[in-house]
Amino acid sequence: MSAEINQPFSESEASPSESFALTGTVLAVQANFYFVQLDSSFNPSSDGSELPLDQLLCTRRTRLKKIGQQVMVGDRVRIEEPDWEGKRGAISEVFSRQTELDRPPIANADQILLVFAIAEPTLDPVQLSRFLVKAESTGLGVCLCLNKKDLVTPEEQQEWGDRLRSWGYDPVMISVRGDLGLQDLAARLGDRMSVVSGPSGVGKSSLINALIPAIDLRVGRVSGKLGRGRHTTRHVELFQLPSGGLLADTPGFNQPDLDCLPNELAQLFPECRQRLSEARCQFSDCLHRDEPNCAVRGDWERYDLYLMFLDEVIARQEAIDRTGDPESTTKVKTGSDGQIEVEPKLQTKKYRRPSRRTEKQLLRGIVQDVETLMDDGDSEEG
Repeated sequence: MSAEINQPFSESEASPSESFALTGTVLAVQANFYFVQLDSSFNPSSDGSELPLDQLLCTRRTRLKKIGQQVMVGDRVRIEEPDWEGKRGAISEVFSRQTELDRPPIANADQILLVFAIAEPTLDPVQLSRFLVKAESTGLGVCLCLNKKDLVTPEEQQEWGDRLRSWGYDPVMISVRGDLGLQDLAARLGDRMSVVSGPSGVGKSSLINALIPAIDLRVGRVSGKLGRGRHTTRHVELFQLPSGGLLADTPGFNQPDLDCLPNELAQLFPECRQRLSEARCQFSDCLHRDEPNCAVRGDWERYDLYLMFLDEVIARQEAIDRTGDPESTTKVKTGSDGQIEVEPKLQTKKYRRPSRRTEKQLLRGIVQDVETLMDDGDSEEG
């Protein structure tokens, strides 16, 4: 997840002068079609006999394709030549984006709604910290939500709340199943575009179903063997909250990559930012490990996690410096003790065994060649 912050758009400045401006927000993208929520409902019937329309299925104008203008979920767009009877239109312009994420691809988001379960699966500080660091790297606000509070005692809730506040986060604790804390969460989401993120199996789809009863997302169960959930969301889609605001549902993933630079990592920990706001390190390029007069190094809970993540991003950067492509040379592996390790990837052609399907195809081809040779031999003898 990464973001680029652009200047706020001005639709009046970006739009050509027209007596009738039809604008909206892209809610979903499927193939070359875009579902657009209109800013105002329009009645296609002059006598008002038909219900007003608030969504259109749109295509992208050829000129946008020629200039390489991508249309993303969350984009603010202008629509031309609406076909009210067919409920269709054509996107003619994409307004400037305030923010832009590349993974997941979404524009104009305001904050990350990071959803974790406080139990079932067990809340893992290492995994939670990886997601928090990744969310911080987007430059968006971070709203931390802990689901399944009904499965732990009030004392455990208080302990986790105090612990996370020492990290720099004020979590909102909820229970979708018990209908607890949902109003508090909705208040943090109102009039904003929030990107829902978090590992699989923590209740993201159930939460969206609870916040927006009009939709029904598929819900996966937690694997008893692995202790984590199965993926249920396959693509990015925006949903409107009844009280205002938009939610972007995204595919779940269990180990987000840390792709920041080594000297940027400290700014992704609120504890580090707080220490650096109060004092300065002796060296401007301090990585906060063993440098003298470091303002960050010290007795705070996640310092060991910072060092572990620092080793990972340094290994990634070294791979980039060597090859220019870290994806082809390294991989992140989680050990049985929860430690994150960066390992070199094996060369695919040299070490990877061909799939059974490939082996069968090769064998079938060999058999056909043999049969052809035998047939040719019989023909020559005849």
